[in-house]
Amino acid sequence: MNDLPDEIERLGKSLRTLEQHVAALERRLDKTESRVDALEHPLASDWPHPLAEVESALAAASAAVEPPAQPGNLFPVLGKALLGIAGAYVLRAVEETSALPRLTVAAAGIVYAFLWLVWAARVRGGPRFTSSIYAGTSALILAPMLWELTLRFNVLPAAAAAVVVCGFALAAFALAAFTPRDLTPLLRVACVAAAALALALAIASHVFLPFVAALLLLAAVCEFVPGCDRVPEVGALIALAADAVIWIMIYVYFAGETAHEGYPALSRAALLAPGVAVFALYAASVGVKTVLCARPIAVFAIIQAVLAFLLASVSLADFGQPAGLAILGVACLVLSPVCYAMVFTVFARAPNSRNAAVFAAWAAALLLAGSFLRLPPLILIPLLGAAALAAVSLSRRERWAVFEFYGMVFLLAAAAASGLLSFLVNALVGTPGGALAVGVWLIAACAVLCYALAQPRQAERWIPQTLHLGFAALAAGAVAAFLVDGLVALTALSVMPAAHHVALIRTVVLCAAALVLVSGGAHRRRRELTHLGYAALALVAVKLVTEDLRHGHLAYIAASIFLVAFTLIAAPRVARARQKA
Repeated sequence: MNDLPDEIERLGKSLRTLEQHVAALERRLDKTESRVDALEHPLASDWPHPLAEVESALAAASAAVEPPAQPGNLFPVLGKALLGIAGAYVLRAVEETSALPRLTVAAAGIVYAFLWLVWAARVRGGPRFTSSIYAGTSALILAPMLWELTLRFNVLPAAAAAVVVCGFALAAFALAAFTPRDLTPLLRVACVAAAALALALAIASHVFLPFVAALLLLAAVCEFVPGCDRVPEVGALIALAADAVIWIMIYVYFAGETAHEGYPALSRAALLAPGVAVFALYAASVGVKTVLCARPIAVFAIIQAVLAFLLASVSLADFGQPAGLAILGVACLVLSPVCYAMVFTVFARAPNSRNAAVFAAWAAALLLAGSFLRLPPLILIPLLGAAALAAVSLSRRERWAVFEFYGMVFLLAAAAASGLLSFLVNALVGTPGGALAVGVWLIAACAVLCYALAQPRQAERWIPQTLHLGFAALAAGAVAAFLVDGLVALTALSVMPAAHHVALIRTVVLCAAALVLVSGGAHRRRRELTHLGYAALALVAVKLVTEDLRHGHLAYIAASIFLVAFTLIAAPRVARARQKA
């Protein structure tokens, strides 16, 4: 028993020796692994440690986090901005009291405002909103100074003021491009101030062209200079400012001599140039971005392109007379095939994309506008009918199903231009008669062919069903109108048609049309025909009360009531019989 402590002490020494051997063995293994890595990968010793890199990145990110906008951070920045505005007032006082030329002091004030913009871009450290506040200070110094120099003291002409405003915005673009820091807030402040100042000076000075040129130059920078798409709101504001100035200019100079007495006289070319220039600018921008760069067209780009086209169209219509409308029609007829070419070549691989849909809509609108503005009826009616047939034929392909809508648009336009719609109303509701033009027969045949070409699909939505119903209604209405007109003409061979004769003829035609439509819809499984047949039943029932009972003789009234009752009874049975068959 006395040897037990000695044994425990020896056992402890053995354990400590074993731990030392294990530690030495682990060190040798680590050295062996590092040597193997160095042999297999000679550059392994220079490899970075991922954990160390992550830790350093997190430390840098935490160090770069913008400090919150606390009063302690905000007050010094606001104080410096107020000092800058005070300096502007000092220059204003020097201008009034000193013997220096006013233009020299004005140049010093403009340079002073630009220096504040440069300082806003060069400021280091502190909260991020510092550059925005200093840029706002620069704008607050420049705007009232230019206003007084241009409108009150007449030191600067309007063209010089426009150059200064444009230079202010271009300086912001240059600073944002050549400074490694993110100066997006500075760019927003400077460009918004420049656009608002240009618009205000154009309205107040009554001189539009220099400010239109300045805004269009800035718009071109926003559209074509790489990197400006990061701030799309800047380009949108500049575009809207340019649109507003051009609209005001068109309104003022088209209102008459007395409305623009205080405005400078402008030539016809000067009045046409802004609208044409803004359309050319944004048409080129859309073409470059969608066709060459294969980008999806932005929503604002669609809106702005339409506004620019309207500006150019109104300018041509107002100031381009007597050939303005003709030039506009030719331009529409030239641009429409260009848009269709883009749809079927550049965007053919993605027919359901936004670009294809927008260009197809533009092409259809341009074709309609150009046709009605420039083409005579002899060419207009066959062209629209052929366009309707081509669009419906193209819609039979699944990928181009949207062209069925354009087929309906072209067909309705052709029906209105040819007189088919007025013929339908007169034959079915008004006073039938009169010689029919060839265009009426042609578009009626196109309506029947369009409905025959329209291909129904399984599980159609309500829009295709509505289009098919429209084609069927126009085709069936045309056939019914021709029948009414023909029966009235046959009746006129033996007796002068009176109101009761016409009422009975219409009742006969509508009842027959209802039965045929219901039967055809059940047999062909075309729901639009069935719906149209029951709509014809409702129409003939209303007509019985409003026309037959008012204008018919007793025998004709009895015949009309009998026909309507027979049709109401027979139509559901005919539909069921066809469904069973």
